[in-house]
Amino acid sequence: MTRSMSKALALTTALVFGLSFSAKAGDYEKKEKKNIVEVATEAGMFTTLLKAAVAADLAETLSGEGPFTVLAPTDEAFAKLPEGALAGLLEKPEALKEVLLNHVISGKVLAADVVKLEEADSLHGDSLTIDTEDGVSIGGAKVVKTDVMASNGVIHVIDTVILPKAE
Repeated sequence: MTRSMSKALALTTALVFGLSFSAKAGDYEKKEKKNIVEVATEAGMFTTLLKAAVAADLAETLSGEGPFTVLAPTDEAFAKLPEGALAGLLEKPEALKEVLLNHVISGKVLAADVVKLEEADSLHGDSLTIDTEDGVSIGGAKVVKTDVMASNGVIHVIDTVILPKAE
């Protein structure tokens, strides 16, 4: 496959993915009565994240009052982890909780706010670098959809799991 064909395929895939989620996200923006967990469940692309949140005893918290900003890795983002990494984390709820808390920011931080920031502190305690050079990335994860509204905060969809920094 030529480089231009590869780029065209990648662009087409991104466009199809973006349009299909945009339609769903529009539905959720109208239904702000649903909390983050309910919105993520209905989206259908966060089954791994939701399973992990239950295993780490965070689902109830993310259903609570908030407000929270969740950087939500898709199922495809979790599939990028090295083989066995997710299974290992699911067996260690405290380590899993640290990874998941690295995807949550206190407060409701909308896309318009994110682009004005250079970093954001996760509830895990890591300072996540925000880069707006080529789209938006947070902590090295590309943001593929912003401002999916929920009653207790907002979800930004990301393409990579953000692992905590080594201490």
